Amino acid sequence: MKIIILGAGRVGHSVAESLVSEQNSITVIDTDARALRELESRFDLRGVVGNGIDPQVLAEAGARDTDLLIACASMDETNLVCCKLAQAMFDIPTRIARVRSSGFAANESVLGKDGFGVDRIICPEESITNYIRKLIEYPEAMQVRSFAGARAALASVRARAGAPAVGLQIAEIRERMPELVMRIVAIYRRFLDEPDRFVRCDGATRIEPGDEVFILAATEHVSEALRAINRPEGRPSRPVFRIMIAGGGQVSLRLARKLAQTPGRFHIKIIEHSEQQCLNLSAALPAEVLVLEGDVTDEDVLAEEGIEEVDLFLALTDDDEDNIMSSLLAKRMGARRVLALINRRAYADLMHGTQIDIALSPAQAMLGEFLAYVRRGDVQAVHSLRRGVAEALEIVARGDKKSSRVVGRRVEELRLPEEVHIGLIVRGIPEGQSADDTGGEVETEVIIPRSNTVIESGDHVVFFLPNKRLVRNVENLFRVSATFF
Repeated sequence: MKIIILGAGRVGHSVAESLVSEQNSITVIDTDARALRELESRFDLRGVVGNGIDPQVLAEAGARDTDLLIACASMDETNLVCCKLAQAMFDIPTRIARVRSSGFAANESVLGKDGFGVDRIICPEESITNYIRKLIEYPEAMQVRSFAGARAALASVRARAGAPAVGLQIAEIRERMPELVMRIVAIYRRFLDEPDRFVRCDGATRIEPGDEVFILAATEHVSEALRAINRPEGRPSRPVFRIMIAGGGQVSLRLARKLAQTPGRFHIKIIEHSEQQCLNLSAALPAEVLVLEGDVTDEDVLAEEGIEEVDLFLALTDDDEDNIMSSLLAKRMGARRVLALINRRAYADLMHGTQIDIALSPAQAMLGEFLAYVRRGDVQAVHSLRRGVAEALEIVARGDKKSSRVVGRRVEELRLPEEVHIGLIVRGIPEGQSADDTGGEVETEVIIPRSNTVIESGDHVVFFLPNKRLVRNVENLFRVSATFF
């Protein structure tokens, strides 16, 4: 696929890094020649120096035969105008724009074909906010990703000694806890002085303390599944109530505003070093959100604000080092759980799951929204996992037994690599209705497939792939023959 990326900043860099590894032809446009040279030296892509709203620059970048435009420059206006030019002058089939302003999302007439010609808007700040909200909703989880319009979810959780499912083989869990409706699709195990290692799951695989366990389940069963792996028996549930946020940027503002929509549910403090930013936050947020001026890496500041009573500490500043240091300090001083926003992927890899419970890379929170557009077949959702190495994929089975290699066949008959896990099937989403559309009175069914489960046309099938090089195998399997069309 030929892809043009407008913008070589953090978002553009991360998107380019992910997409170029999948043998796409990538061209990046930016006015910063130095940033482009750095990208060209690291990745197999082409850089074009210039302004993305200049038709000549777009033409030089190869817009006339490009399949996908991703406009992720720093300014909303630049991205929107670039998409309009791509539609009107070059007929680029798919156009995605990074847009920070929340006002555009609800106005399809402005964004659509007769407006700016945008097929999809992406807001990294909103993606991160939604990601963190899921972690607040499921306090045991290290990450939670939704499928089939939030009817099902993939979650990862750290196994803790004493939890009901820990120490058991997967087959034993099914026998002893038949009411636990979930599928364990992957385990990443810690080894001394080595990176976490992928453990393929079958009935004989045993869950050990410290394992990072990935489960797939219907949304209503996710909490129960996480507790079985993470909460020792006899320990009461402790939901997130006290939240401390380091940094007063856009993510902090969006998150605090959304959490405050449920009065009395959360006790929120934001600590920001800039006096002017504190004033801006205080004016924009409800009175019950406490905004304080201070240095989040100062031990005295954290102590004065009761860090030992905090259920979740979120380091969301623009500085990776400050986020890492404040999270380590908060954890040492008694915060129950800490999350650090870390832009540099190498730093995130080092810190994730250590003293810092969750190291969140902004790119990983939103990459799946781009990947769904470069996948072949009827792909509904993609989530990039394990710092871009693994992937969870939702794809729709189409056709009939004559035109499809999956429809009408049992799971055990599917020719899939051994490492690929079919996690679950969502059945009953009407033809033509988006998986993200949960409206109406449609009755859907979430199925944990067995070897004799038969795939039906229209099924939304969710896979876990420990290495994204396996994606092509899944896409090819679900491709229908020409007779279907």
